[in-house]
Amino acid sequence: MDLLQVVHDVMSSPWLYALVFGLALLDGFFPIVPAETAVITAGVFAAGGQPDLLPLVAVAAAGAFAGDHISYALGRAAGGRSTRGGRALTWARSAVAERGGLILVVARYIPGGRTAVTLSMGALRYPRSRFTAFDALAAITWALYSALIGYFGGAAFEGDPVRGLLLGLGMAMSVTLVVEAVRFARRRSARRRAAVVTARR
Repeated sequence: MDLLQVVHDVMSSPWLYALVFGLALLDGFFPIVPAETAVITAGVFAAGGQPDLLPLVAVAAAGAFAGDHISYALGRAAGGRSTRGGRALTWARSAVAERGGLILVVARYIPGGRTAVTLSMGALRYPRSRFTAFDALAAITWALYSALIGYFGGAAFEGDPVRGLLLGLGMAMSVTLVVEAVRFARRRSARRRAAVVTARR
């Protein structure tokens, strides 16, 4: 049995939904888990009929939502200690203080950023009700984005899921690179403005 047949068997199994849920949940507080890749891959095969797209989106969103709340609870339990280490956590603390829920939604698309933000929101005692509302939006949009990227890749290369998967992963990587480029440009611009203000004093 070749690898592609094994993948086909996994994608047609009802246990796939439990697997996607579990990976999305773990990814909320253990960011090396390849949840986004799993959802994109399942989306590619959904274009061929299995798995079903809507249940895929639902379980991915539910898993992400649950995982983010575990991360929030870990940050809340650790208190201020969880915001002391690492550049990502320092960035997250500043971002949460400035923009609150908006940064939670955006961070869902930044590798590692989502965990840093949810931990920091818990540690900073960001209101749980507001966290839940914004995180629901973040989880749903992330699940839709990941599944649909895979779905459109699979539809573009119907009958050739490998190319569809490569297209889907390439599109996701391109979006991530654009987001990182915009963040880099904004930070650089902010540093230049700060330097100009300092020079004028």
